[in-house]
Amino acid sequence: MHEKTAKPSSTSLSAGLSVREAQACILGKATPLGTEDISLERALGRVLAVDIRANRDLPPCDISAMDGYAVRAADIANAPVTLQIVDDIRAGDAPRAALRRGQCARIMTGAPVPGGADTVVRVEDTRPSPDDAVEILVPVPAAADIRRRAENMRQGEIVLRAGTSIGPGTVGVLATVKQATVTVYRQPCVAILSSGNELEALREPFDPARIPDTNTYALMAQVQAQGVEPERLGITRDDPAELSGFLERGLANDLLLISGGASVGVHDHVRPTLAALGVAMHFWRVEMRPGHPAAFGTLGHTLVFCLPGNPVSSMVCFEQFVLPALRALTGHQHLFRRTVPARLTQSIKSRPGRVEFVRVTLTRNASGIYEAVHAGSQSSGDILGMARADGLLIVPSASKGLATGETARVQLLETGAYQAESDLGDGV
Repeated sequence: MHEKTAKPSSTSLSAGLSVREAQACILGKATPLGTEDISLERALGRVLAVDIRANRDLPPCDISAMDGYAVRAADIANAPVTLQIVDDIRAGDAPRAALRRGQCARIMTGAPVPGGADTVVRVEDTRPSPDDAVEILVPVPAAADIRRRAENMRQGEIVLRAGTSIGPGTVGVLATVKQATVTVYRQPCVAILSSGNELEALREPFDPARIPDTNTYALMAQVQAQGVEPERLGITRDDPAELSGFLERGLANDLLLISGGASVGVHDHVRPTLAALGVAMHFWRVEMRPGHPAAFGTLGHTLVFCLPGNPVSSMVCFEQFVLPALRALTGHQHLFRRTVPARLTQSIKSRPGRVEFVRVTLTRNASGIYEAVHAGSQSSGDILGMARADGLLIVPSASKGLATGETARVQLLETGAYQAESDLGDGV
């Protein structure tokens, strides 16, 4: 548990930030965690914490890029010509001797090029001849189909930089340099807490008068999509003492997500209880729709996110604020969902004053341009719209709406679609 700090004064709390200001505030507090050494087999999806250097030249010598014949280019300048085969070199073999005039070596892909040879003729451009000879049918210039020593990597050079996200290709490079153990940034410990007397837990008996606990599991999946397995703390009722116990458990983590209870109602106890536990709140309310009541605070190095109780609001706030922080903690360089331009196939109404995130589905027209259409109801409680959506179309805060045919930016929701900078367009 972190050491408690003094309760912040109410005047220290920033309210009504823009999305970009809120993101900057959060990322100013979200720095990569410590490092750990893990096996290569477990490294997929993690982020390198150190530079990786090549441990050898690759290829280790000049090798053939094709199955064929290693020859002297001068010998075949007037092809077709017949050459004597004096060696048969497979990958992993060592050539027996250097070639002399009129000689060649049968060579397989990946096999070392013998001394004296300066080019490779593909087997398709040859014809067998009697008495261990081959007819070269076409002239081939020097250096054809030869991969030079160290053209892929040179011993001692940096092949992967710290901060590289480890994908399948990166795993291949790490295996190539025999990095059986990899130093990566530590994954954060994340806890999720839902608040509200009205909530019905997933495995509680069905009660039509209560509301299903959607947010715990939607947020869980959003965290899991980043390769982190969160702890689900469960549901706390609208009781300060019970809430305090849950929050104390949650604050022992690197990141705490609290869904619901952070508004200004008389039974919304989250913010005052957090303050009593020493959490410094840095903002409350963001000029966005849905998600206006979002709040953010810290206790030591623990990041605390108060998310709205409506499922879509909660998920949209995760995309804008929690996801970049989570990726920053794990050392990623690309923190934000990728955005693309899309043409509207129907108009969108909006009230000025807040940036609006509209759930849309995307298709590509015959010209390859994205076209966007509403993904059903835009109610902040309609989780079906979020399930159908390919992305969040961004309506700037000063806009009164967008007309059919206009182009807007859409933040993609597909896993793996990220970019280095937050790019929500103007007026955010």
